Amino acid sequence: MSDLVQVSREGRLAVVTINNPPVNALNKQVMDALENAFDMLAGDPDLGAVIVTGGGDKAFVAGADIKEFLALDSAGGEKLSRRGQLIFQRIADCPVPVIAAVNGYALGGGLELALACDIRVIAENAKVGVPEVSLAVLPGYGGTQRLPRTIAPGRAREMIFTGDPIDAAEAYRIGLADRLVPAGEALAAARDIAARILKRGPVAVRLAKEAVNRGLEQTLEEGLKTEAALWGRLCDTEDLKEGAGAFLEKRPPVFKGK
Repeated sequence: MSDLVQVSREGRLAVVTINNPPVNALNKQVMDALENAFDMLAGDPDLGAVIVTGGGDKAFVAGADIKEFLALDSAGGEKLSRRGQLIFQRIADCPVPVIAAVNGYALGGGLELALACDIRVIAENAKVGVPEVSLAVLPGYGGTQRLPRTIAPGRAREMIFTGDPIDAAEAYRIGLADRLVPAGEALAAARDIAARILKRGPVAVRLAKEAVNRGLEQTLEEGLKTEAALWGRLCDTEDLKEGAGAFLEKRPPVFKGK
């Protein structure tokens, strides 16, 4: 694994740390390493949750490497954007919950990365935004699509069209952040959420994420059918029998992920 993207395992939890000082910019090497990391993690049947964070206290990810923009023409720009979108989609499609621990600036590609995660924990000293229009480009790694799907579309338009960042308290108020924590505690809070997820039925968590993700792209009727089909699959698992049995016997369940 690249030193730019470090993956540590703590049992069924993986912590992915972007380590490209001073601001963890998403240059080509970092994006390649992120892709490789999530390709590896997605194929791990023992994985239960992932945390994505930035190395150091200054930045989660403060955007892309602007120097790479200067050599681009229209075809190259479209290729760069599409590649970033596909890598972030791999993160969104990771079969287990992915938690962003935003420990500093999350700007441009950094916010787009956080938006590709399932849950966002943000420290009080963080600032987030999509400032691309100030460079005469637009958010190209999914920001124009995921941000209006996460917060009120009008508020998303304001952030995208002005490029102005917002502070952590505002991000929490508008639903862009799911948890607001004191400075320095984002990773610890993300670990707490992950620990609670890891106590639940592993197959159920994976299929619950699949139900949510598929349902968001379907009509309500289609989504309900998806939910019912996945519920049915769980009825054939050992974990369901263990979970129900443990509840009736008033004891902690011991799930096997089967």
